[in-house]
Order: sequence, then structure tokens, then C-alpha cells
Amino acid sequence: MRCLKHLYVTDPRADKQRIQETKGGLLKGSYCWILKNDLFQRFRDDPQSRLLWIKGDPGKGKTMLLCGIIDELEKESAKRLSYFFCQATEAQLSSATGVLRGLIYHLILQQPSLISYVRAKYDIPEEKPFESINAWVSLTDIFMDMLNDPALEDVVLIVDALDECKTKNSELLDFIFKSPSRIKWIVSSRNHCPDIGHRVRNATQTAKLCLEDIESTISEAVDGYIRHKVDQLTREKNYDDKLRHAVQHYLMSHANGTFLWVALVCKELADPRVPRRHMLTKLASFPAGLNQLYERMMEHIINSDDADLCKQILAIASVVYSPVTLKELISLVESLEEFDQDELKEIIGSCGSFLTLQKGVIYFVHQSAKEYLLDKASNQIVPSGTAHQHHTIFSRSLLVMSRSLRRDMYDLHHPGTSIDDIRQPEPNPLASVRYSCLYWVDHLSAAISDRTSIPIDDLQDDGTAHQFLSKKYLYWLEALSLLGSIPKGVVAMTKLETLLKGSEGTLLLDFVRDARRFILAHGRVIGNAPLQAYASALTFSPRRSVTRRLFKGEEPSWIVAKPTIAEDSDACLETLEGHDGGVNWVVFSPDGQRLASASRDKTLKVWNATTGHCTATLEGHHGWVHSVVFSPDGQRLASASRDGTVKIWNATTGHCTATLEGHHGWVHSVVFSPDGQRLVSALRDRTVKMWDVGTGHYQVTLEAHGGGVRSVVFSPDGQRLASASHDGTVKIWNATTGQ
Repeated sequence: MRCLKHLYVTDPRADKQRIQETKGGLLKGSYCWILKNDLFQRFRDDPQSRLLWIKGDPGKGKTMLLCGIIDELEKESAKRLSYFFCQATEAQLSSATGVLRGLIYHLILQQPSLISYVRAKYDIPEEKPFESINAWVSLTDIFMDMLNDPALEDVVLIVDALDECKTKNSELLDFIFKSPSRIKWIVSSRNHCPDIGHRVRNATQTAKLCLEDIESTISEAVDGYIRHKVDQLTREKNYDDKLRHAVQHYLMSHANGTFLWVALVCKELADPRVPRRHMLTKLASFPAGLNQLYERMMEHIINSDDADLCKQILAIASVVYSPVTLKELISLVESLEEFDQDELKEIIGSCGSFLTLQKGVIYFVHQSAKEYLLDKASNQIVPSGTAHQHHTIFSRSLLVMSRSLRRDMYDLHHPGTSIDDIRQPEPNPLASVRYSCLYWVDHLSAAISDRTSIPIDDLQDDGTAHQFLSKKYLYWLEALSLLGSIPKGVVAMTKLETLLKGSEGTLLLDFVRDARRFILAHGRVIGNAPLQAYASALTFSPRRSVTRRLFKGEEPSWIVAKPTIAEDSDACLETLEGHDGGVNWVVFSPDGQRLASASRDKTLKVWNATTGHCTATLEGHHGWVHSVVFSPDGQRLASASRDGTVKIWNATTGHCTATLEGHHGWVHSVVFSPDGQRLVSALRDRTVKMWDVGTGHYQVTLEAHGGGVRSVVFSPDGQRLASASHDGTVKIWNATTGQ
């Protein structure tokens, strides 16, 4: 089903399997203690219990504990269970939108009738509700409606490593605590997560399980895990009883209740290159503590024959925005081009135990491993700084894309071929450059944080970026379409234009501005049919468009009578369409990232100011919406309507949080005070009303105008108000006394 395919971001079941395989399998003895834990039993059995927060230091086994809980709860056939594993190193697994997409997807697989909630939002014309840049409002609406479905009973939702959700983490927590009370949540995180802790302390029917508070229980579980691992080593390495006992004793006395430490040490002991006669010497070289173990692993790498290659690989893995495949790694590291896949796997195996390879994708064995490299070993793996490493990836990305990108990479031939009808060829010509296509501008932006890292020609006319775009821009757009990532191109061009501030009059800036117009105008069509980049997109671009002139040779020769198109683009950068009536008001958010519009069609719309996509339609008014305003922190919207009400909305979720009634007639405009604590409305009945935003209570009415009041504004210090009226006057008021 198409909408389910577009909803998909990951299959949590596959993630769980990958995690368990990476960690050597799920051992029941390592988690079965939780089933007897009083706190867990109360949470599981009490219908009023809403949330269980499991927290602990890195390596304490939180993820595998949740895997075990999942297995046990899945045995209860009456339960509907959905789960998600956050991962900071993967962009789609470290965002709140990714979490909701994964949870919704997994629930639908179990109860297919729930797809109706997704389809209701998906089928709205001109909307892209699941694009990561605009998805949050649509997804929260879908999921909230789904969770309120009375047919969905006995639901448990599990989110692992909530602290690794880096995008919209606070909004995700809001959603969790606002979800229906009958829904149970289990979340895990590290100890130092003040936002989670604050919400748990201030919420009812929640419980906190700190693994450090049950040290003896965790130590027993770790000891059981050690016995299991030593049994494996005994079989594989033919230990005698004396050696077996010595290894087990050392591990138990140095593990400090940390599963990850045991796993990393046992992985090295299992290396075929470690003979049994050297086992005790090898064992004694492992210090207690994760950071100390990581330090030893780093020393081993530095002294190895593959030291330079390993450091290059670790440097790449530490700064990429998403885990890379072996093919992508080769494209990013020139010195790896001479190696075949088997040799490359050996080299990755030489990177200590920092990395693991799963189905051709390179992952960190644990988030703490990445943090160690960046915090403690950055001078060894990125001696010139992370900005320089970002620039290296940027430069290699341009090189490999310039080599690989061409017209019609999938040999589609027909410009009308729909993206839904395309089958990925084998071998896939985009396999090695996928990462570069998606993230080259992000690495350039990160590199510019240190200007000394950027050669002077990179962002100049005829520099590396200019040469790439002038020769490969349309091919890059085709590739983004094939990768399902046209919105990424819009963001990239916007970011590149921002990087070029101060470069007025340069050919590169002119091109980037035109390229952004081009993708905004034609991105939807190209996203649906990749080869339209060369057909309708060029044909319907202004004749003097920089993009059209540079790629004139790509225009279709079979179009004989070409349409009459303006010579130049007009001053308008973009037209946002979607309202069914006149638009009365528009306002930017304080950070400039969003727009809000108020319309005679009785709705408000929130737009992404970069892509031009509508992110939410707010419905609830029963008359024209005259005006809309963002709160100073950008978290709320207030709207004034002809229906005589002011509504306050959550600007992220789109939910109406309050309706202020008591106006006698139309409300023309509304404004927040600079501190966001008060709201003032201007009325047709010749009055101005002041409200307390926190309580929604009316405070005072200001009367003196002889005609309807059209607008009102606070002074920057919030001490005064000014109101404008049809009576031809402007009045200034004391905002405290109303005089």
C-alpha cells in the first residue's frame, strides 16, 4: 500500500534483530530479573500506571533489557505492542518524527484497520505529511486519533534510548505525557536527562527504575552473562578448568556491573589470533571501566599496521550524519579504493571494537564509543579538527558525484516514468554515492564553522561547488528523486544560499538562487517522475534562468512548439497555495523558519518557510480568521476571528490549547506581550481586551475609542500598548493599569 510505504522509515522488528545480533544474542538470564521486580510488576498489572522510565549509565544493558521485556510482553496475546530503538548516529532514528513513524508503522502491521487514520491524512491533496522536515503535526494528529480508537486495547509503547532522540525530543515528551491515559509507555535513557526527570517528577502514575539503585541485582545479571560468555569461549578456545575459572574470575571482578565492558572484552578474547597460552596475559591487559577500555583499544589501533586506515575510518564514522555502507565508505576514503570487500571487512575488524558491521552497514558498537572518540581521542583520529574532517568528506563527495552522476542513471528512457514504477537496478549506480548526494552541503556547512579549513576557491566563482553545480545540478536532482529525497535538495540549496551571504554579484550566488527557485518550482514534479528534471522543468523555466541556460542541451528535442515563458523570474521567490479563501494575515515565526497565515476560509495554515510546504492546517474557528501571531518563543500561535473568539494553539502540534471567549463582536487582531505572559485583542466593538495567557482569564477592558479597533501592539519593554481605530486615532495605554 502506497501510504504505508511512504510512512515507512524503519522496521522496528528488523532493528531489534540487528541489535540482538550485534550484541551476540539475547540471553534470558540477563533480563529475567525485571519480571520479578516490584516496580515493573506494578506498572504491568495496574491499569492506572502510565509510564515506566528505566535509566542507567552507558553499557548497563538497558537496550537488551527492553528487548527482553518486548519478548515477554509479546507472549501476552491480548497486548498490542509497538516499539522503537532510537540511535543518535542515524538521522532518521534520532528524530521524534522517526519515532512516531516507527511506532505507527509497527501498530498497523499488527492491526491493519488502523491504516485508515494514516490514509485520511495522506490523501489530502498537495500535502506531504510524512516528509521528515514537515511531518510532526500530521503524525501527532494521526497517532493521537489512532490511540483514541476504542478498538485499540491494552497498548504498550516502548521507546529505547530516548536521550538519543536529538530532534524534537521535548515535543516527543509532550506527546507521550498527553497521550490517552489508558496507553502504557516504557522508555529508557541514560541517567543525566533532566528534561525526562522533570516531567516524571511532575506527572502522576509514573515510575522511575534506576539501574544504579539496584546494583546487586544488575551485578547478578552481569555475572550470569559472564558465565554464558565464558562457556562460549571455553567451547570455542578449548579452555581447561583452570583457565576457565581464571577468565571468569577476572571478568566478574572487573566488570563493575557493565554488560558492554564484558561484551567488548570477550570479543577480543574470542579473536582467533589470540592463542590460549597467552590468554591470561591478554586478559590482564584489560582495565576496568568503559573509558579505560576504550583508551586501551585506541592504543592498540595506533600501534597496529593498519593504524592510518583505521584512524581514517573512525574519523569518517565519527562525523557522518548517518551510518554508511561499505561502498559509501570506499567512496569517502580514497585510500580504501584499492581494497576489495573482504579486505575492507578485515580493516574494519582492526578498528578495535569501536565498530560493527551489520548487513553491509557500519555502526558504532555503542553510542558511548562514538562519544569517547570525539571527546577523548579526537586529537588522534581528527588531529586537524572535526571541521577539517567535514571538509574532507565534502570534497570527496563532490569528486565521487562528479564521476558517477549522469542523465538517466536507471536507464528509464521515458520522461513520464513514475517513481512508483521504478525498480532499483543491480548493481545500483547510486549505491556508492547515496550518502554524498544527501549530505554534501551539510558537511560543507559544518566545515565552514572553522574558516581556516576551507580552501579559498570552494565557495568562489568557478570553485569546486560552482563547477559541480554547473555541470551536475540536474543529474543531482534526478538522483535525489530516485532516492526519494527531493526535499533534502530544497534544504541544501537554502543552506548553500545562506553560506554565500556577503557574496553578492558572484556567479555562484546567482546560480544557487536560481537553483533554489528551480527546485521549489519543479521539485514536486521531479519527485514524482525523475526524468522530468530535463523535460517539463527546463521547458517551463524562464528563458534566462541560469539553470535553463546551463543545461539547455538537456532540453527535449521532441518538443517542437515550446510554450511562451517569461524571460526572467519575477521578484516573487515562491507562492504558497492551499487556502480556499482570501488570506487576511501572514506572519513569520521568531526564528524565521515558519510562516502562519489566517484566511477567510476559517482556517490557519503553518508553512515551512524553506520548502514552502504546508505543515499544518488549524481548524476550529467558525468565521473568518482576521489575524494570527506567534508568541515570542515561537511555541504558540494566537488567532483572532470574526466568530468573536481568540484561540491559542500549540505551534508544534497544531492543537488548540485554549479558546478565549467574552468578546462582543468580531476580533480584528491579537498580539502577545514581549514576555509571552499576556495577550491583547482588538475588537470591532471599540474595545481592547487583555488576557492572562497562562490561565486564559480576562484581565481588563480598555475603552475610549469611538470606532472599531483594527490593531494593537506592545512596546518593546511591554509597559505600554498602542491601539489603532476606525475613529481616526491611535491611543497609547499603560499596559499595567489600563489607563
